[in-house]
Formats: sequence, structure tokens, C-alpha cells
Amino acid sequence: MKLLRIYILMPLIFVAAMTANGQSYQQTATGIQTVIDSVQIEIGFYSPSTVRILKWPAGTTFTKKSLSVIEKPQKTAFRVSQSGDNLVLKSKKLRVSLNLSSGQVEFSTPSGKSLLKEEKSGVKFTNYNDAGEKTYHVYQAFVLDKNEDIYGLGQQQQGRMVQRNLKLHMIQGNTDDYVPFFVSDKGYGMFWDNYSPTTFSDNQERTFFKSDVGNCVDYYFMYGNNPDGAIARMRDLTGQAPMFPLWTFGYWQSKERYKSQDELVGVVRKYRELGVPLDGIIQDWQYWGNNYLWNAMEFLNTEYYSPQKMVDDVHSMNAHMIISIWSSFGPMTKPYRELNKIGALLSFKTWPESGVQKWPPNMDYPSGVRVYDAYNPKARDIYWKYLNKGIFSLGIDGWWMDSTEPDHLEFKPSDLDEKTYLGPFRKVRNAYPLMTVGGVYTHQRAVTSAKRVFILTRSAFAGQQRYAANTWSGDVSSSWQSLRNQIPAGLNFSLSGIPYWNSDIGGFFAGAYNRSWNGTKGAKNPLFQELYVRWLQFGAFTPMMRSHGTDIPREIYQFGKKGEPVYDAIAKAINLRYSLLPYIYADAWQVTHNQSTMMRALMMDFNDPKVRNMNNEYMFGKSILVAPVVHAQYTPEKIPQNKPGSGPDEAPASNKTQSTIDFTQSKSKKVYLPAGTVWYDFWTNEKHKGGQEINQKTEIDEIPLYIKAGSIIPFGPKVQYATQKKWDDLEIRVYPGANGQFTLYEDENDNYDYEKGIYSTITFNWNNARKILTINSRKGTFPGMLEQRKFRIILVSPNNGAGMSTNERNGKTVTYTGKKISVRF
Repeated sequence: MKLLRIYILMPLIFVAAMTANGQSYQQTATGIQTVIDSVQIEIGFYSPSTVRILKWPAGTTFTKKSLSVIEKPQKTAFRVSQSGDNLVLKSKKLRVSLNLSSGQVEFSTPSGKSLLKEEKSGVKFTNYNDAGEKTYHVYQAFVLDKNEDIYGLGQQQQGRMVQRNLKLHMIQGNTDDYVPFFVSDKGYGMFWDNYSPTTFSDNQERTFFKSDVGNCVDYYFMYGNNPDGAIARMRDLTGQAPMFPLWTFGYWQSKERYKSQDELVGVVRKYRELGVPLDGIIQDWQYWGNNYLWNAMEFLNTEYYSPQKMVDDVHSMNAHMIISIWSSFGPMTKPYRELNKIGALLSFKTWPESGVQKWPPNMDYPSGVRVYDAYNPKARDIYWKYLNKGIFSLGIDGWWMDSTEPDHLEFKPSDLDEKTYLGPFRKVRNAYPLMTVGGVYTHQRAVTSAKRVFILTRSAFAGQQRYAANTWSGDVSSSWQSLRNQIPAGLNFSLSGIPYWNSDIGGFFAGAYNRSWNGTKGAKNPLFQELYVRWLQFGAFTPMMRSHGTDIPREIYQFGKKGEPVYDAIAKAINLRYSLLPYIYADAWQVTHNQSTMMRALMMDFNDPKVRNMNNEYMFGKSILVAPVVHAQYTPEKIPQNKPGSGPDEAPASNKTQSTIDFTQSKSKKVYLPAGTVWYDFWTNEKHKGGQEINQKTEIDEIPLYIKAGSIIPFGPKVQYATQKKWDDLEIRVYPGANGQFTLYEDENDNYDYEKGIYSTITFNWNNARKILTINSRKGTFPGMLEQRKFRIILVSPNNGAGMSTNERNGKTVTYTGKKISVRF
């Protein structure tokens, strides 16, 4: 047995030693290359923690430029050793073994702890003719530990947290966004770098990816020691998430759809009159006119008589406006004609099908709407040219990119034969959202750095976080089951490496609640009111708080008036969101600067077996445990039926009547508190030991929230919009029981100067044993920064109730000038 150890630093390629059976390999600057059973295998380190595995049929050649991976291999020190048929590549963070006889690859820690291994003979290439291009179906199988949990793979509506023992046909859809990346509770991640329709399957025998098209098997294995570390390595590969403007973390109002500029401006004005906070208003489709003018990127609808005045009116009330844009164009639009000239329109059926704006579609008058080829750089240039001229020039603040999967009606496999700029559509199908969203981001960044890009989009693919995109969960239905599904959908999406996610508060399709029930319907129907309030409370603890849907308008005044339980509950949730903006904005900085995740599955932070598969609670940032109410407590969960056939949640008529529904009554629900820490009830400051399930009292206006011991949370002023008041008098709540740290982040709120280091941070440290809060010296500076401010520090205790006024609490006020100070309790 011969042992060979070589330290690689220079970009050299040379033939290394032969094994006993004559199998050779080549050593490269990043790893090794070899051929085993007619399969060319390349193993290359991208960093000490990340390695790429590339396989293809020996004797063939191809070129591949990844659409997701933008990182280049770093210069990585590693050693190669050989023992019989076993070849080992070892970096500071990772050990990769290759069996030179079978071709099986195994990943482990440097100390030898097994993480993941391929199945023996687990790679397959099957000849395939992809619309005239010779290629392969590609397949790679792995063996996971039987008790191992994995997460991620994008967003699905199945209500599952752990992604084991399932089969997914991964092709982008309206409410399902597929990202072929998963994270293991063993601390590693794996990214399957393929853009064609893909099957992911997992059972007790094997776990595999099988893609319709590929010249090679191409995947990345990354070890981060924990899920956060694995996600960080994925973002190293595919791009970091930039900062959103502060105002995007406020409250957003929308519906399908505002039909005139007067209606839209009137909604903002009404919120200001009511004194309910609002930062964003959204204009949905048809501002361009009829379906033949679909997505014209101009205000051709006469109800929008002065688009510039509309935008100016919204801005004059200190609100922001984003607008719906699509991936398709009607035949009478200027973009359609220019795109058609360069062959950059695809011909499969998309929505809307008819030029007549009635339902169902009248196919005697086909719309002629076609999806554009977002893979074509010239097509992306044309898309932005019209978007910039017709919309962005008016001062629109962001983009609602709808149907970015895109809509594909009456799907036929032959539709995927259609040629795009990068080849047959089948080859690149799942990366469509990445390309179209990236086109808008890249072009806007080239135009200005004074306004941060903000994109709301319906679909996503690996790497999309680098394009300032916040993905929503699509046109989900309005039901309690749909609400329950949103929590694991958002958590698994976040665990796919893309940190910004939200859902239509109240659910999109709400028509079933428009049936009269005891004389009420729509927003006055108590069945919908309860669902909406609970969804809104959940939405307050997602990266974007956005109310939207069809059938029932969602503005707060549709639900009643001040002093009524439902109205007051809605207002309370919105105001709570605004009070937490300093906490949320600081967490957004952690996402950008330290690769953190805002919506956090409990398994990310707690070594507690009971939370590994928990799909109804999560952490919002590192301090706040959110346990949304996801079951009806006051009304029937199933919609009572007076007539058959009127909705998905049909149930026999209920004996309950409107008079029995009292939203002022107290209810209760079970909440599990993860082990390993002490928890504080946010509303009462009552302390609870972790590792137990408690019976939590609930009110219609309160979502169960718990704060982890050791947390330091800043609370902002009462405002009508995010930047109305400076943070010169913040309340800082310290939750004792453990040491803690929090970094307050501030910048100019809406430009890219932070990328140049123009921002400030103030780090707070709590020493629990000494009962001292240290406010460290401020780091950094930016124009408009507060040179002096007050911090009102509250040491939280059960006798120091959250409901008490500031003057009643046992607090201390300090004046801070940027120099380190300590406060002793």
C-alpha cells in the first residue's frame, strides 16, 4: 500500500500515482480528475468548506456557465492521500473520499464523521434528444442517515417541515417555487446545479435528483457545521442579499385590483386620516388597458388620467408605490413588437388567454399574449428600456413582478422543445425567475444607486437573493389550512438560502367568504374576519407585511371602525410591526452582512428533538418566538354551506349564529417552548422554563409571542410611516436570564452608500451575572446620523409588565453621544 500526500498551492496539473488495479487520476489546482467506468469525475474545492462534484460521460466535451453560481474557486489548501482504492482530499474544513474502483464519493468532517455519501453506482446518464440537441437525462443518488432531517427545496404548499420520504416533480408553478438545495440537520447543504424539470425523491433506501436534461451531473456540497453555516456557504456561491430600503419593512396595502388612480390615492389618504400606519401601496394589473395591451408598461387606461400626479400624490403623503409588471406582453404593445423582431417571444399558452376581460375566457378572441425570452440579454435590455421610460421615470419605487415562473397553461411536454437564447426551454426552464428578476435588478442598479431596488416576485430559483427579491407564496386560497401551510412553506423557502418571503395576507382567493352568513359577507363576515386577523398577525412577523387578495377588499376600514374588536386587532398588529422596525432593520443588516436568516425554523437555534419537525412555530430574528394562531377559535373553521358547490372548505351548516360570536372573549392554545433557555411572554413578561408545552391564553388582538432570555430588543416610536421620526428616543428592553448581545444598525435608509461603509452600528452587551448593560462606542458614520440620543432601558421582569406605560416601568434613561457607557441594574 502506497501513501501519497501532496500540498497544493500552484495551478498545476500532473499525473499522480497509480492504484493497485491501475486506476489513475490527475491532480489539479482545486482537486482531482479521473475516469471511472467511463464516467469522467472532477472534484474541486471552491473553498475549505465547499466542494464541487462534476461528472460526465468520458470522451464527451461540453461547456457550462452556471446561472446560479457566481463565485469562482478560491485558492484552497488541501492534501491528497491514497490508501488502496480510497482517494482522500482533505481541506481545513472538509474531507472528501473517492473510491477509485466504484466512483462513489463520500463527504465527512476532517475528523472523519460521515456527513453524506453517494449510493454505489448511483450516477446514470441516459441518452436524450432535446429538440435536436444531443444530451442526457442525468441522475445521482445518495444515502442519507435514516434519522437525518433535511429542509429547504424551495416552497411547497404541503404543510411539511422535514423534507424526507417524499417525491417532488420540480417545475416552477404559481404556488410552488423549487430550489434544488437542501440543508441537513447534520450541518451540511447540497445544491444540485441544474435548471431543467427535476425529480427529487427520498425514501429509506436512497435520495436522488433526476433532471430531464443535462450534459453533466453537477452539484456542490458545503459544510457549515450548522444550518446557518450551510446557508452562508450557499450564499457565498450564489450571491449575497442586498439591503432593502427601511420603508419596505413597513405595512403594505394591496388588492386585486385598484381600478383608478383616484381609488389608489384615496386608500393612502384614508389611512392617513385614520392614523393607521402605511408605507406601501401596490397597483395591480390592467392599468395599461385591455388584454391586447397586456403589460404595455404604460398607463393607457383612461382611469389613470395623470400617472405622474398619482405617484406624486402618494409620495406627498410619505408613502411609496410599487406596480405590477409581467413576463409577457400583448400583441399591440411596443415591447411585443420589438421583442418579436429579434425572435425573443415564446409561444406556449400563457395567461390571459382571451382579449375579452370576462370569465371564462372567450377563445373566439384569443389574446395573443406571449412570454418573453428572459434568457436573451437583448430581450432583457428591451424589457428595461420600456419599463424605465414608461414607469420608472415617473418615480415608481419598486416592482411587483407577477407570473415570474411564468404562467404556463395547458402544459404539453413539447412546449419545452421551444428554443430560447440558451437552447431548448427544457434545459433552462426552472431558472426563468432568476433571469427575469435579475434583468430588472441589474438594469436599475446601472441607472442609479440613489434608490435601492425592491422586487416582489411570485417565483424564485437558487441565487435570486442577490437580486433584491422578496418572493411571495403565490395565489393561495383563503382557508385555515392554507394559513397553516404558509409557515413551513416560508421556513423551508428561507432554508433554501433565500431570506425574503411573504404571503397574501388573508389568502388570495376569498370568494367563498362572500356568501351571506347570518346577514354578513365579505370583510364583515366574522368567519373571514377571524382568519384575516390571524393571518395578518402572522404577516407582521414575516420579512414583508403585505395585505392582498381578490374577491374581498382588505383595507382596515372594510372590517369595521375604531373601537370594534376586529378593527382594533388589525390596527394593533400593524402598530406592533412599526414598533419593531429598529429590530427588523437590524436583522436585515445581519442578513446582508452576516448571511443570517430572518424567518428561522426552530431547529436552527435549538438542540431540542421536539422542534426538529415543528411546522407551526418559528423564530423571527434571534430573539422572538412566534406561535401564530392557525386554528379558528371563535368561528367555524369550515365555511357553513346554505347552498352546495360554493367553495373548497364546504361543511354542513353550523349551529353557531352571529350572536354567539364574541371576539372579546379569551381563548387558549398550546405553545411549545424550546428547551435550553428561559422564555418571557411578550404581552405579560411572565417567565417560563423551556422544554415544555404550555396552555397559552389568547385574545383576538394578540398573537402568542415569547422572548428568549438574554435578548435585547429596541422599540421604535409610534409613527404613521417608517421614517416619520428619528430613532432618537428608543426603548431598549433587556430580558435577563442569560448573557446577550444586539447590534443596532442605521444608515440613510434608501441608497447604496452602505456598500461603501457609510452606516453606523451600536452594539449592546448584557452581562447577566453582573446585571450590567454596556452600550459600546458607535462604529461608523453617515449623513444625518444622530450625534446624541436617549435610550430608555427597561429591565424586563414579571413584575414589570409589558402593558405598563414607560413611566411605570423600572427603567433608566441614558443620554448617548457615541461613546461607551455602562448601565448597572
